[in-house]
Amino acid sequence: MNDLNVILIESDFDNTLLEDSLKNIGYKILKVQYSPELLGLIKKISPDIIIFNIDSPSAKLLAELKTFNVQAPLPVIMFASDGNIDTINQVIKAEISAYIIDGMNPDRLSNIIHVAIARFKHQQALNLALEEARAKLEDRKQIDRAKAILIKTQNFSEDEAYHTLRKLAMDRNITLGEMAKNVIALSELFK
Repeated sequence: MNDLNVILIESDFDNTLLEDSLKNIGYKILKVQYSPELLGLIKKISPDIIIFNIDSPSAKLLAELKTFNVQAPLPVIMFASDGNIDTINQVIKAEISAYIIDGMNPDRLSNIIHVAIARFKHQQALNLALEEARAKLEDRKQIDRAKAILIKTQNFSEDEAYHTLRKLAMDRNITLGEMAKNVIALSELFK
């Protein structure tokens, strides 16, 4: 785990405590200052983790991290001195993996990183499960709509409509949801 590539973003570039602590653990560090081009740099070098050491995250930074998390998710740790509840809520919405307030203890750093990575992986698994559930629900709605079309146009029973959709999907080697979308598209074509 110590061969992680870390981008370290510090507001006080002269402060080397965090950088030295990360190097002592064995991480590869690229230390930069925050700039508008930062997210482009992160995409280009694709680190394993991003660590911020700042006074307070701006609303703009948190919005950028939230957008970035959708495009190219990475674990993000933020050391800050801002314990304002509004800031904390914004940090949570931006899906920051760990937000540490007034507490950069070099002895705890390795554990903080491990917990942040585990939390990030767990959050990614939850996001994936949520997307799968949404897709299944959408397929279910499409299947029900296609069955209703077949019942109305072909005078099928609900079971006949379902089995017809299933057979058509199997014959074409596509999912039931895709077949339902095709039936809906065809019905709209002939309206």
